[in-house]
Amino acid sequence: MGRPPIEFSLWDRGDGAFSPAVAPRITFLTRRALWQTCLRPDLGFPDAYAAGEIRVDGDLIDVLTTAFRATDQSPWQELRRRYFQWLPLPQGNSPIESRRNISAHYDLGNAFYQLWLDPEMVYTCAYYADATLDLARAQTAKLEHVCRKAGLEPGMRVVEAGCGWGALALHMAQHHGVKVRAFNISREQVEYARRRARELGLNRTVEFIEDDYRNIDGRYDAFVSVGMLEHVGPDNYRALGRIVRRSLSPHGRGLIHSVARNLPGPMNGWIHQRVFPGSYTPSLREMMEVFEGAGMSVLDVENLRLHYARTLADWLRNFERHVPEVTRMYDEYFVRAWRLYLGGCSAAFAAGILQLFQVVFTPARNNHLPRTRGALYGNGTPEFWEP
Repeated sequence: MGRPPIEFSLWDRGDGAFSPAVAPRITFLTRRALWQTCLRPDLGFPDAYAAGEIRVDGDLIDVLTTAFRATDQSPWQELRRRYFQWLPLPQGNSPIESRRNISAHYDLGNAFYQLWLDPEMVYTCAYYADATLDLARAQTAKLEHVCRKAGLEPGMRVVEAGCGWGALALHMAQHHGVKVRAFNISREQVEYARRRARELGLNRTVEFIEDDYRNIDGRYDAFVSVGMLEHVGPDNYRALGRIVRRSLSPHGRGLIHSVARNLPGPMNGWIHQRVFPGSYTPSLREMMEVFEGAGMSVLDVENLRLHYARTLADWLRNFERHVPEVTRMYDEYFVRAWRLYLGGCSAAFAAGILQLFQVVFTPARNNHLPRTRGALYGNGTPEFWEP
């Protein structure tokens, strides 16, 4: 970690009096926790924290942000990147493995996610276009931001790869007059989304399909995928590109929104094995594999990193308000693990370790494009180049 401005203490020093004026403090409460962290930091530290064998004094997000910044600047990180790529990350992303991986995280129960997500159950980065926005309004702003980028107009046909609990598909149909087919392999999410579509009277314009993105068929005016690329795996990026190519009409537009990193590297073992099995966060260069072989032109790239840092902080704040209910649903180990997951991810975005890219693209020969980027930010109706 180099020399982070954090105080470390061990199990044999006693609790002592915490003084914020000195430094934040991380205490290893057992010898095992220290050894686990030294031997495999990315897996050992969070496992020990979740087990109650590590205590963090001070604001969790602030302490972890400081730690991540110090670690990222340490010369030991280059050693890790060079020699620890071999550490096994066993879960793959075949159709069978993907269904199992997605179920492990997203099928924990809708009641659990309803405790701390916004009312529309949007489980991706919000868009705080105004600093005063609360989580619910920021998520609505994100849905609208995606719709503008995709160039939606009434009557269009849209396909969504990985739709969560259906908020984006329902928003597109309700506010932009489009027809949507949305693919998802989480059974609980699809059932919830179908129920919401019936309640809103949108079940004839939005079709939620419990199936893998690899089975998308038909031609569409827009292709959107928000928060799914992390579950695809880099070995499948070219195949995803072929699906995009066969799905988009010649004048279609697409958007892929994904957590990412500045540089390719090994996936965090704890996130990969305990939280999001089979996940991988690509660099921007790796994301280009989706588009290059598919004959797509990239129109726009936006990084919403700090928006996600705040989204996760808002989620963690909501989560903490419902700890008694979550403890009754699961147990204290689960509560500590999810506290670290939400707080640690917020810190990783704040420290610049993680990025959030929205990439807008179109078939290479499409000239029916906006003249400026103004409409992406709600500045009037776009003017187009002649096709």
